[in-house]
Amino acid sequence: MSGAAFEGFAQEFNCKIAVRHDKISGVDNQVFTGMEKALNDFINSHKWGTDDFAPTEKIECNILLNITANNVNSDPEAYTATLNIQATRPVYNASYTSNLINYVDKDVVFHYSQYSSINFDDNQVTGTNPLASNLTAIFAYYAYLVLGLDYDSFSPNGGTNFFKKAQNVVTNAPDAKGIAGWKAMESTRNRYWLVDQLLNNRFGDVRGYWYQMHREGLDSMAFKPAESRTRILVNLRRLFNVNRENPSSILLQFFFNAKSEEILHLLAQAPKNERGQYITLLMSMDVPNAAKYGAYR
Repeated sequence: MSGAAFEGFAQEFNCKIAVRHDKISGVDNQVFTGMEKALNDFINSHKWGTDDFAPTEKIECNILLNITANNVNSDPEAYTATLNIQATRPVYNASYTSNLINYVDKDVVFHYSQYSSINFDDNQVTGTNPLASNLTAIFAYYAYLVLGLDYDSFSPNGGTNFFKKAQNVVTNAPDAKGIAGWKAMESTRNRYWLVDQLLNNRFGDVRGYWYQMHREGLDSMAFKPAESRTRILVNLRRLFNVNRENPSSILLQFFFNAKSEEILHLLAQAPKNERGQYITLLMSMDVPNAAKYGAYR
């Protein structure tokens, strides 16, 4: 990232956050307008790392906070929601972008009071009000996760420090009735396991392939399209080996949530007589999209 001299260049995100609240009645709409503004200010103004980002380098992302209920634990200012996160990075010498994340988190519960400011401190993740702190903890977790994925796409294991910051959020996450998503015992597919697997050497080939796909594949596509495409498809075996040893892991599911459409596009461009070997690997790893891969045989 560039060493921009101006403080205005420092922040890492150009993120658009929307709050949907059509399922909620009896609450002043201004509460949700204020919540939306506070969240946008929080993500886009907070300095998440030490590198400076020029405006053209900022990570583009869209987040939808879809509020599904209020009066949680008889608190009218406590809500349950789902969080849809999408973020992209540019592809060199191309007019399109590549997904870093396309994910839905269904374990979102929080407290928000009108006119509240939203702040986050890595050293005080739990805060004084667990439900209020849970909102900032979840958003901080995904900010660090997206930054780690972005850095990993430009250099091998370049995002490790950000993944460790996300893991710190998990370790010190708010704990109260109704709060979920942070603990290993709750589920095999939650925030705990996602960052745990990103930092676990057992899954090292996933991060290795992530770098290979982006930097050695997509970013070279403009100059060496056939070679770059083949590199991406041939090295799917790295993911297959991880999946064979760790079936049904959240990390592989997370990967294909972001990348299945892109891989399908590459598959369609490959010579038909070469596709079979890749389709077999993909169908075994990404079962929800197996029919889509099979259609290219």
